[in-house]
Amino acid sequence: MRKKYLNILKEKCTRGSFEKLINLKNPKVEEFVASYTQHCNPDSVFIRSDSKDDAEYIRNRAIQLGEEKKLRISGHTVHFDGLHDQARDKAKTCYLLPEGETIGSDIKSIERGKGLREIHKILKSSMKGRQMYVCFFCLGPIKSPFSILAIQLTDSSYVAHSEHILIRDGYKQFKNMQNQEEFFRFVHSAGVLENNVSKDIDKRRIYIDLDENIVYTVNTQYAGNTIGLKKLAMRLAIKKASVEGWLTEHMFTMGVHGPNKRVTYFSGSFPSACGKTSTCMLEGETVVGDDIAYLRKIDGKIRAVNVERGIFGIIKDVNSKGDPSIYQALITPGEVIFSNVLVTDENQPYWIGKDGEVPIKGINYSGQWHIDKTDDSNVEITPSHKNARYTIRLSTLKNVDSHFNNPDGVEIKGIIYGGRDSDTSVPVEQSFDWVHGILTKGATIESETTSATLGEEGVRKFNLMANLDFLSIPLGKYIMNNVKFAEGVKSPPVIFSVNYFLKDKQGNYISGMKDKHVWLKWMELRINGDAGAIKTPTGYVPVYEDLKKLFKRVLHKDYSFEDYVNEFTLRVPENLAKIERIVKIYKTKVPDAPDILFKALTEQEKRLKDVQAKHGEYISPEKFL
Repeated sequence: MRKKYLNILKEKCTRGSFEKLINLKNPKVEEFVASYTQHCNPDSVFIRSDSKDDAEYIRNRAIQLGEEKKLRISGHTVHFDGLHDQARDKAKTCYLLPEGETIGSDIKSIERGKGLREIHKILKSSMKGRQMYVCFFCLGPIKSPFSILAIQLTDSSYVAHSEHILIRDGYKQFKNMQNQEEFFRFVHSAGVLENNVSKDIDKRRIYIDLDENIVYTVNTQYAGNTIGLKKLAMRLAIKKASVEGWLTEHMFTMGVHGPNKRVTYFSGSFPSACGKTSTCMLEGETVVGDDIAYLRKIDGKIRAVNVERGIFGIIKDVNSKGDPSIYQALITPGEVIFSNVLVTDENQPYWIGKDGEVPIKGINYSGQWHIDKTDDSNVEITPSHKNARYTIRLSTLKNVDSHFNNPDGVEIKGIIYGGRDSDTSVPVEQSFDWVHGILTKGATIESETTSATLGEEGVRKFNLMANLDFLSIPLGKYIMNNVKFAEGVKSPPVIFSVNYFLKDKQGNYISGMKDKHVWLKWMELRINGDAGAIKTPTGYVPVYEDLKKLFKRVLHKDYSFEDYVNEFTLRVPENLAKIERIVKIYKTKVPDAPDILFKALTEQEKRLKDVQAKHGEYISPEKFL
């Protein structure tokens, strides 16, 4: 059989590529590459090692083939996805599961045999006329106990280029681990192209085979569907972590700088549009990672690494005032891919919220664009798509943490769960302990829809640990994995909740945009025993005097006691209503929801009703002193 595979590879590999593959001395890799070479039938196969020449070859191919176009600033390119290929396709993203097996009522799946037959039929000769790129990657730092090796097969030079920016190179890792049989695998084809974008969107598929640790994507170019090493790999890693006793989380990792050059590391989980990036990129702090974290128990401590080395971020509203580090990277020469932004007549990228005037015309994902342009449904086409993106290396940011590539990761001392609600949760609150934090903060995250979301504004969306879209194990099991994770840890991370979106009765935000920096600094002090707190039925809230000092030191502004009371008043009716909503969701949609969750919520409900009887429905924090 190996001889058959080698013959296939010899016939298709470009000059030097066959030798690079054989030098890995890994029959499992040879079998994987050869079998999909035969099935997808590319005209040729290019094996990418970790060399600069190989990376340059793919970058140049992206330009030559028109998948990317050069912009005015050196190293900057732009990529356009199709008009109807601008986001993750949740409807066509399915797990391939054995017949009768499910993960959860809202998690899409298809019978494994049926799914494999369908996806292989669509992939058959899908790469004919193009070159297949074989790329090797390492999820997590190199030579680390966190590392997971992976291979991406793709016929898109844009996808291969993007992953080179986002994920650490892994060819040498494969070479050093000969006969390594366990690795994540990804097969992607953009399918038939028309004007350089995927044509057969109706046949777009993203299928995830957990049994074989392989993801198939076809008839799409949008990075969220095609860059296997991001959220698709995350789904595989959640399953792997569950089996092996660690965690894969949709979390940033950052260093918060305290007194006397102290650095305290946090991980944080927020749904989209809830302040995740703006938190981990706060000026004066340092970022380890902005999106995905692996967490392991090592020597009695919980440590975390950034799975990636780059950022695939939403570019809307990134500007010099709100995101100075990122903005500087986006206007400085270097390797940057912009996607679905507007390109002006001066060959400069423009996006919604960028510094400067809105151009009157240019080219974007819809073709030639001008102000007031509409689509076939008479809906305005904005200069850049609301989900337009940038792809950069984290190392280009001035605020990257010095332990960004530490193979041992960083010790996590705080975990933050953020949501978006206008009337319930206080801006910052500490849980009573690890279990209370996981169950009443992480497992109860809600995010209200905004005016930028299709549909009704203000609708609360449940999003367990901000990870609901990516879970590959039953929800109840996932909750218990988190609950049990701190067992054996002498001093588990302190868990907090934050809410930057509390409003007054007139609908105005109570907190300022930059106030989150004060909440973060308070959390750092609290972990290290340098700040007090007031115990309430839902957790510990800050003492006014501590916040008053922090507002003056961090933001150089006064913080009144009236503001404090407005922000940290316990809103009993709204908290009781939230518990009722969450319990209903778990009882109706999560058959394996653990009893410990209902117990924690029932106990919190009782505490709230007890203080309601004593102090009323809206209780100032001073009442708890």
